Amino acid sequence: MQVKLLHDLVEEMAGVGAGRIVEILFGKKDVNEFLIAKKMELTINQVRNILYKLSADGLVSFIRKKDKRKGWYIYYWTLKTEECLVKLEGSLLKKIEDLNAVLNSRETKRFYICKSCDIETTEERALEHGFTCEECAEVYELSDNSGPIRETKSKITRREKELKLIDGELKTIREKTAKRRARADKKEAKETAARKELMKKARAAARAKLKKAAGDTVKKVAKKIKKTKKVVRSARSTLAAARAKKIKAVKKKIKPIKKKVVRKVKSVRKKMAKRVKKVKKMVKPKRKSLSSKIKKFIKKKG
Repeated sequence: MQVKLLHDLVEEMAGVGAGRIVEILFGKKDVNEFLIAKKMELTINQVRNILYKLSADGLVSFIRKKDKRKGWYIYYWTLKTEECLVKLEGSLLKKIEDLNAVLNSRETKRFYICKSCDIETTEERALEHGFTCEECAEVYELSDNSGPIRETKSKITRREKELKLIDGELKTIREKTAKRRARADKKEAKETAARKELMKKARAAARAKLKKAAGDTVKKVAKKIKKTKKVVRSARSTLAAARAKKIKAVKKKIKPIKKKVVRKVKSVRKKMAKRVKKVKKMVKPKRKSLSSKIKKFIKKKG
């Protein structure tokens, strides 16, 4: 029954003859498009046109794979049963709504028929033409609505049964989907918990390793620092001893030089003092005594 309903839906959407694709795809997954074309006895392009129409409404899905031998892509198609049933449910609801409108019209209005032309018309249209047929000018007769009403009610009942069946199918599919999703979620949650536990253990092990490594490193660094300090102290003492020795040696060398310099400076100072005295004597005018001045004056007069 479900296949028949989907068959009618596909033919309604993609055209007459397209419904056979449901029988090929129903209950299967990833069917080769060339196999579909072979079974439907159509060309690959005709099959693709049908599938593209259904894909536009989300009724089929596909994957594509590259043919290693030929080098082109081949499409593999899957019928989305739940989406098809939802689409069919909407279509049936629309048909039931239209049938209810027809039923309401038949129950509340009167219709007239021309028996010779077999043409039925509404009361308003019949009134416009004086209750005579537009084609043959015969007088309209009042139509019996009991037959159309009975037929319309039968159609509504049939559609409602189909709708009920589809609702049941959808309920079953959704329950299965929910269970499958619940199992997948449970599995994912379990895997996530296991992964978290593993990560926790790995982090704990890494921390312990780092702690140990840090402790070992600290000890090594402490030993190196201690050793370095000893080396530095030894180097400093060696440098200090070498500096002191060098200074002592320099002092020993400087001492006699200093004495010589001091002696030389003293002798130079003495010589300079003598020269200054001599110069002063040469520059300083001799003072004449009073007696010599008198003698000189007498000589000038005499």
